[in-house]
This record gives sequence, C-alpha cells and structure tokens, in this order.
Amino acid sequence: MSQGGAAAREANKPQDQGWAWMVLLAAVLLQGLTLGFPSCIGVFFTDLQHEFQASNSETSWFPSIMVAVLHGGGPLCSILVKRFGCRFAVMLGGLLSGVGMVSSSFCKSINQLYLTAGLITGLGSCFSFQAGVTVLGYYFVRWRTLANAIASTGVSLGFTLWPLLSQYLLDEMGWRNTFLIFGGILLNCCVCGAIMRPVQLASGSPQQSPKPAEEPGRRAEGAQLSNGASSPHPELQQQTRRTACFQMLQKYLAFDIFCQNKGYQIYTIGVTWMMMGFALPHVYLVPYAIQNGVEERRAALLISVIGLINIFIRPLTGLLSGHRVFTGRRIYLFSLAALLCGLSNFICVISAEFSVLIIYCVILSIAMSGIGALTFQVLMDVVEMDRFSSALGLFTILESITLLIGPPLTGLLVDITSDFHYVFYNSSFFLISAALFMGLSFCALEKKTKLKEASKVSLDNSSRYQYNEMPTEPQAESQSPPAVMYITSI
Repeated sequence: MSQGGAAAREANKPQDQGWAWMVLLAAVLLQGLTLGFPSCIGVFFTDLQHEFQASNSETSWFPSIMVAVLHGGGPLCSILVKRFGCRFAVMLGGLLSGVGMVSSSFCKSINQLYLTAGLITGLGSCFSFQAGVTVLGYYFVRWRTLANAIASTGVSLGFTLWPLLSQYLLDEMGWRNTFLIFGGILLNCCVCGAIMRPVQLASGSPQQSPKPAEEPGRRAEGAQLSNGASSPHPELQQQTRRTACFQMLQKYLAFDIFCQNKGYQIYTIGVTWMMMGFALPHVYLVPYAIQNGVEERRAALLISVIGLINIFIRPLTGLLSGHRVFTGRRIYLFSLAALLCGLSNFICVISAEFSVLIIYCVILSIAMSGIGALTFQVLMDVVEMDRFSSALGLFTILESITLLIGPPLTGLLVDITSDFHYVFYNSSFFLISAALFMGLSFCALEKKTKLKEASKVSLDNSSRYQYNEMPTEPQAESQSPPAVMYITSI
C-alpha cells in the first residue's frame, strides 16, 4: 500500500516541473533525430545517382517519400497514441527508423531504397516525432509555449549536425556504411521514448490514453441493440459499421471543417500548394553547388548554415508570435515568411559562388524559421482546439502529397533541360503564389467577417430600439442585453 501510495503521489505531481524537463530534453533530441534527418539526404544525392545509374527525378523520389510519409502518417500515429500511449509510439518509431536505415545499406536498386529508407524510415520518424510533440502537451501547461519553442531547436540542431556528420562519414567509409551507422543513431529514439513515462491526471486516470469521444455513444448503441433483439438484422449491423467508419474518418480527417470553415480551407490549400516548392532547396542545393564547382565539404556546410541560424531564430519567432499583439494576425506573418522564402531563391539564380550561396542560406533560414514556428500556431488560430487533432490529420495528409510529388517533378524538369536553375524558379513560383493567395484571401475574409458583424450589430440595435418603443409587462426581460453570437466559421 505504501508503494502504491508513493506511486500515486509521484504520478499526480504538478506539471511544468521535475521530470517534465527531462521529457523536454528528450523531445529536443527526437526532433533533431527525426525532422532534422532528411536535411542530410542531399549529401548522398550524387553518390546514389552514380551507384544506381539513376536520373535526378528517380533519385529525388527517395527523400520525397521519406518526407511525405513523415508528415502524412499523422492519423496513424494518433491512433497508436490513443491506444498504446506516447511512449510506445516513440519507441516503435525509433525501431522502424533504425531497421529502415540498416536495411538501406544493403539495397541493390533505387526501388528498394524507396521502401527501406523512404517508407519504413519515414514512417518511424513520423511516429517518434509526432508522439514526442504530443507528450509535451501532457507534461507542460503553464510553460507549454516555451517548451514547444525549445523543442523546435532540435530541428535546427539536426539541420546543423546531420549534413556535417554525413559528409564526414561519406568521405571516410562510403554511403552504405554511413547508412548502417545512421540506423544505430536513429535507434536512440527508443531511449528518448523510454524517458516519456505516462502522465496521470489528478483523478488517477492516464492522461496519455484519452477515450474516444464517441465511445459512450457506441456503448449505449450496443446496449440498445442487445436489449431490443438477440440477433440484430444484418442491414442494421452494416449501417452501424458505416456510422462507426464515418465517425472515425470525421475524427481523424476533418472534411466537415474543411467544407464549413473558410479560414481552414484557405490555409490548408495555401500550405498544400506552398509545399510543392518548399522542400526543393533542401534536396537540390548541395547537388547544385557541387555542379557549379563548390567543393563537396563546403557544399554540405550550406545546409548546416541554415540549421545553425534556425537554432536562434526559430524559438525567437515562436515566442514573439505568441505575443498578444499578433493575436489574429499570425497568418500575415506566415505569408510574409513564405514570400521572403520564395524571393530568396532568386539569389541562387544570380550566382552560384560559395559566398553568394552563404548569403542565400542566411536569408532562406530566417524565412524558414518563420514558417516552421508559425505553421501549427496559425492552424490553432483558424480551428477550434476541440477539433484540432482531426484538422491536423487532414492538413498533414494533403501537404504530404505535394511534398511527395514536388521534388520528382522538378527533377524531371532538370533532366529534360539540364539546368538546375529551374529548381529555384519552381520553388519561387509556388512559395510566392501561395503567400499572396493566403495573405489576400485572409484579408478579404476578415473584411467580410467585419461587415457581417457590423450588420449584425445594427440589426440587434434596431430590434432593441423597436422593443423599447413597445414595452410589455416583463420589464426586466426588456432591459437585458442582446445575446452575443460568435462566428467560428464562415
């Protein structure tokens, strides 16, 4: 009993202190190991092309699949977290990532690399990353914004260290042995997951395994069926299955929000379009620099420069955007960052000298920091928090589609034209057009909302004036203020 009481007291300790900071450290490492890892793939681009005699388009499918699965596996990760908890999902992801990279070191064709490093490693990284972000919401309440800002520095650390380590190992022992070592490094996600022990609510129920909202309804429905008939009709069973399937889709893929909420609709379409060009510099910057005479070690350093600046700018941007001055205006900051990211690509078109590319990386990194820090904050602004997880599921799946097809299509264009400049032209086109679309659309939507609110206020005032002109017996009711209506979707 004494041991059980001690365990209960340990589980019910307040959040934002003690072990929570160890979990935050594990989350920093997780984001560096998972989100930061795809940044080093460009270092191996030329070697993989020569090894498998593949074109630019064929080779670019490998990082595209990895990044797309990393972002698009969110709903599957949510199911794992709800059923088994964050610790299990993180450790399973680490195991899959390690096995995927070890298997990649034995691949004999580029198609096998798509399966091992692309699909398996990408899925493992998705489980580890998204479950690691989720667990921070359980461990932190008061300092949640700060915790997420600190955790995001892990991505920047990964961007800085992975390319340097990749280039060193590639020069020393080749890409196959490097992938084998990477498998061992990614297994450290399991260690990070082991640190993330389950959190308990004050009542003693695990907070990491919330019950689905519709579960009581299903139990009641089952009770009604059992009382009404001993053997339900097959058509009724089929209808029940369809209802459960629809509820599952609505829970993890918020199509209803997409159809009803104009802000979510605009933002999802804009980000999905933007992702067609967002990942292109990460994949093709190193090959582009090498083709233009930059030494391989210095070319790998370009990606590290982007990550190094992200370490300082990303958390600063996240904290700054959390200020009340920017409440309701973060979408414009996001659009501005996307616009700057698109305009910076023209620097590479002007010159491919190393010093010019360094300037490009500095400006690109500042813009990327804004995009990375604001992506989910803007989504929280346009969607109610009780539907955020399902809105996030649809959001990540749609953006993963364009992350998947963007680099290969651009690689095909480069193969046809033999001109790497089209990489940066394409990236600028998608980023700038998406930024203008989101900024102008939200501006028009805001004006439309203000007009509706103004007309609503005028109607309320006129109706109250008419009511006061003809007083009736319940005087107290006539003096009560009109009800306020909050418009959450247009």
